[in-house]
Order: sequence, then structure tokens, then C-alpha cells
Amino acid sequence: MKPINTAEDIVPLADFKARTSELFRQLKEGRRPLIITQNGKPAAVVITPEDFDRLQERERFVEAVSSGLDDSETGRLVEDEALERELNDELDTSS
Repeated sequence: MKPINTAEDIVPLADFKARTSELFRQLKEGRRPLIITQNGKPAAVVITPEDFDRLQERERFVEAVSSGLDDSETGRLVEDEALERELNDELDTSS
């Protein structure tokens, strides 16, 4: 996702309604978020489905790393050998 271009990417709601197809095409080609304003204030941000998926994936990754760091700090760790045994036992019983 590219940075916002304030001259092109901030659009009043009335303009968005009147130019929806054009703005969606611009959104897809420009790969920049579109900010919709209502009464002069930001009301919504429109992004492509691909950018939305990337943001969700990034959020899941950050949450997983944070959870792992929390586990490490509180001592909730499993030694490599114990994990390998546990995985082998699980795989052997599910066959």
C-alpha cells in the first residue's frame, strides 16, 4: 500500500457517490488508500481487498510474535527435544 496523496486520495462523500467507479479504478491502479470525508472530517478509508488481506496477515503475524514473546518472558517454553517427542507421539497416534 502506497502513502496517501492528499490532493487525490481524500474525497468528500458527495464526490465519492458521484464518481464511485472512477475512484475504484483509481484505487486499484494507484494502490493508495482512499479517504472519504463527511462534513469535512474523515469518515472511512477504502482499500483494495489485496491490501486488506495483507493488513490482516501482518496483524496475525504481530499477534503471534507478541504471544511468543509473552510465553518466553513468563517461562512457558518447551525444549526442542520435548517438542519433537510430543510431535512424534501426536503424529504416530493420528495415523
